[in-house]
Amino acid sequence: MTSYPYIRYIRLLVRTSVCVAAALAASLSFAAAPLPPPVQAKLLDRAEVLCDNCFFGPSFYYYCFEADNKILVGYQRVPVINWSDQSKNYLTKAHPAWTVWAPPGETVPISYDAKHIWVARPEPVPGATEGGPLHVLFKAGKQVKLLQNYSRDVFTNNERCRDAVRAKGH
Repeated sequence: MTSYPYIRYIRLLVRTSVCVAAALAASLSFAAAPLPPPVQAKLLDRAEVLCDNCFFGPSFYYYCFEADNKILVGYQRVPVINWSDQSKNYLTKAHPAWTVWAPPGETVPISYDAKHIWVARPEPVPGATEGGPLHVLFKAGKQVKLLQNYSRDVFTNNERCRDAVRAKGH
């Protein structure tokens, strides 16, 4: 009976190895697929559907792009806490990733597939007060995922965006 502690050690080693292997396999199976190659897109129009007097309600920010001779419409859903000013979101101080994407110019690099559009956050300006003191935590190039959606006709400034919504939404 002198080998009993060794058997217990071997069983523990096997169990630990199986658990580690299962954890590695699970993390590899949920790994993000690489983004499609970026293309230059022109921002044609954008619109906001704001949640007013919200307690964890969503605001929606719609963007219309022209890329590769296609019109792409996507939106960002942002959780909101506000109660007196619909332009504010008190959650962004605690969770800076819920800040609305602001296009850095008229043309932006995007990646897209059949369901999503990815845009990069612009370089933060240290000391900017728009997002509060945590605004400087944004990393340049951090991707924001927009969901493609053609179900709402929210664009008022560009007929090509409205036509794309009418054609794909119905």
